Amino acid sequence: MSQGSSDKEKNKPDRKDPQAVPERARRGGETQPSWIEPNAWTDSMLKALSNGVKGGKWYSLMDKLYRVKLLRSAFYKVKDNNGAAGVDHVTVDHYEKDLEENLQKLSKELQEDTYSPRPIKRKWIPKPGRSEKRPLGIPTVRDRIVQTALKDLLEPIFEREFTDNSYGFRPNRGAKDALRELQNLLSEGYIYVVDADIRSYFDNIPHDLLMERVEKRVTDNGILSLIRSFLEVEIMEETGNWTPEGGTPQGAVISPLLANIYLNPLDHLMEDKGFNMIRYADDFVVLCRTKEEAREALKVINDWIKKAGLKLHPDKTKLVDATKRGGFDFLGYHFERGYKWPRKKSEQKLKDSIRNKTPRTYGDNLEKCISGINKTLEGWFEYFKHSHYTTFGPIDKWIRMRLRSILRKRMGNKGRGRGRDHQRWPNSYFHKRGLFFLVEAHRKELESSKR
Repeated sequence: MSQGSSDKEKNKPDRKDPQAVPERARRGGETQPSWIEPNAWTDSMLKALSNGVKGGKWYSLMDKLYRVKLLRSAFYKVKDNNGAAGVDHVTVDHYEKDLEENLQKLSKELQEDTYSPRPIKRKWIPKPGRSEKRPLGIPTVRDRIVQTALKDLLEPIFEREFTDNSYGFRPNRGAKDALRELQNLLSEGYIYVVDADIRSYFDNIPHDLLMERVEKRVTDNGILSLIRSFLEVEIMEETGNWTPEGGTPQGAVISPLLANIYLNPLDHLMEDKGFNMIRYADDFVVLCRTKEEAREALKVINDWIKKAGLKLHPDKTKLVDATKRGGFDFLGYHFERGYKWPRKKSEQKLKDSIRNKTPRTYGDNLEKCISGINKTLEGWFEYFKHSHYTTFGPIDKWIRMRLRSILRKRMGNKGRGRGRDHQRWPNSYFHKRGLFFLVEAHRKELESSKR
């Protein structure tokens, strides 16, 4: 390691051991983290996970996958997510009516190697505040059950491999943890930021290279064939059907785990070189003390990305000084000059949701309208409550304008709430009817944090 890398390693915040094993395995079976599925992982398997399997590879997993009790557990997880029906038009409720019979049939297909995933129904979902759309794949309920069981079986194996700079789609980790780490690094003087964007990552992961990564830990041919079948499953769109040559289907349960497996070598490379990278799925930043270090980090990333058969987006990948105007976006927030607030798309997404709930022709009582708004506002505030205080007042004002417009319409007047409407329906009018005020919630949050 170079002298520069040594300095970076010395100044780097302490991190947990990336090779840490599940708690139950470390303590000889005394406890088990809640995220490990007990219907997939037995005590003997956890012991093997802790002690190490022969050659570091798992040779026999398929017989665990087709256990009915694991498939049943997977079904209820699928049910909790309340997804739509796939190409076979079978809903979760419909599948549940003959649940045991369906699970027995599914188990038999997996055991006899006659199971084959059905085509994925693809829809295009608008991106907030943009004319572009993103693809969303909808597997059948049956296939979501198998993918969930497969994820539960594979996740503990690869969790041992993942580093602490990866936060997306992992047990007991999330966006708030990544944002907390980012804020800590900015506070410690890591102000030069590599803001990287992989172009269409989920659609472009090379299948063969991805399977090579999986095969380093799993050699069960049945499991490997199953994974590849999910990667190569036919896609059904209104314009026609096609089979992908690369990528993992967005919307598929197994895709986030596979996406993390593929980027895991990059995580280790950046950590070994002493760089502070924070990654959430395909969204990541690298925080550095100097511009030279940031340039070096970007070069390392770019070289790895090319070898991995991927591309950085030329317009969205940049080097930023976080203390100056411009800043950068990460996980819904915008960071700039020591402050943070919701990025424009995050605020636009909130307003789009509120607009849908507050048409001027809203016909029900106002309290019901406010109740619907509050559900959206409370969830949004919980995530963005650490924003700069100037964030909340204008949004509150805009929401009250939407409500005054409804009341104005009911009086037979045209246009949006304005002028004398503020006297007819003052802020206190909406407060008495239970409207969630962002400014008030933020003030209470600040008071609570000072105690």
